[in-house]
Amino acid sequence: MKTRLSDLERQRIRIALVEDSGKGDPTTEAIVPKDANGRAIFLIKQDGVLAGIDYARQTFEIYEAQTNAESPIFEYREMIEDGSVVTKGEVAAEIRGNLRTLLTAERVALNLLQRMSGIATLTREFVNAVAGTGAIILDTRKTAPLLRPFDRYAVRAGGGTNHRYGLSDMVLVKDNHIAAAGGSIPIVIARLEEYFRDESHQRVPVEVEVTSIKQLEELHLVGKGTVQRVLFDNFEVEDLRTAVILNAGLFETEASGGVTLKTVRSIAETGVNFISVGALTHSVKALDISLEIENV
Repeated sequence: MKTRLSDLERQRIRIALVEDSGKGDPTTEAIVPKDANGRAIFLIKQDGVLAGIDYARQTFEIYEAQTNAESPIFEYREMIEDGSVVTKGEVAAEIRGNLRTLLTAERVALNLLQRMSGIATLTREFVNAVAGTGAIILDTRKTAPLLRPFDRYAVRAGGGTNHRYGLSDMVLVKDNHIAAAGGSIPIVIARLEEYFRDESHQRVPVEVEVTSIKQLEELHLVGKGTVQRVLFDNFEVEDLRTAVILNAGLFETEASGGVTLKTVRSIAETGVNFISVGALTHSVKALDISLEIENV
């Protein structure tokens, strides 16, 4: 999975670099000559799924461009592509360039690579757990602030699918929206229909969360033609199975709430179309990867 960074991604990497080294790196400046070049490898220290190796490379390039380094830009050789299963001891990539750049930008590059690989690894575990059921694993907006584009890419590298990027991409009516409309799903649907009759409002997909069979039945009465997907929030497996049967294909179906690797298979076997898993990005465990610089 080759990546071309968006302007937004480049901007956020620049900010991360300024945060870490904007006031200088006296350790490296004192020890490493300005014109010293060297070689480093990205060493895999834990089994998992790789994501972000090209982001790591471009982090060094962005740093070098920001600092107007005097040495030539890097030579880079990628051995393992994003989305690949990796094992402890493998080398993901080799990089040659200015040693000051390698040492100063190392932490930001590794932070991205480790976090993204951790997300991809967990996503792959969920995807494998539902294999053969037809259910699609989705991420959520429960991402670290400002890291959403990186987190979402990592989910895709792990074989998952992205839900909406931000609030404007779709209407997702949650329980608090329903409460704000007096607890009435018919009122919610009526207000949505009125909203979209205004041609200045872009029509986007509509999903409605329900927390009970009763709410699903209410949605069936009023939602056809307006709603595309129903979200079953924190349903027990048997109730979810019943809800999928009652839905009878009228809406796409999604399950969410407390989904774990232990429960996801039984959830998928109810016949639900999508399963959203907030833990993919809100409970990240970084994959252990290091940058090892050769003695020079």
